[in-house]
Amino acid sequence: MTRALGLDLGSKRIGVAVSDRGGIIASPLTVVARSRSRRHDHDRLAALVDEEEAEVVVVGLPRSMSGDLGPAARGVLKEVQALATVVGVPVETYDERLTTVAAESALREGGVRGAARRQVVDKVAAAVILQGWLDARRLHEVARDDR
Repeated sequence: MTRALGLDLGSKRIGVAVSDRGGIIASPLTVVARSRSRRHDHDRLAALVDEEEAEVVVVGLPRSMSGDLGPAARGVLKEVQALATVVGVPVETYDERLTTVAAESALREGGVRGAARRQVVDKVAAAVILQGWLDARRLHEVARDDR
């Protein structure tokens, strides 16, 4: 059972999601507006890790559709290394291909329009990332137990 914090790192905003204490369900939590200081942003995320009692941070890794690591993914990996020195818990990455598209689609289908959608899409994308990680982790544990 692991409580996790999920992050969708953007250039202007960071979407944040959190799992329940049982590590089953991810929920959107907040959006952190980027400041001019990456260290300040990381300190804010570290405070959220403490507040939410997270045991792991899961960061979306924006691979290309072919699975390659492009410039955006390399930038995220560099930021993940810096973030790991501040948050005090393990930081993992999870393939985030199409998560923002899925979040936008879900919000549109839910009737969330324009400006309101832009206010929440980042934290919903973080929840999609985190839910994928939680599901993959649970499947891995089930497969391991079946051996």
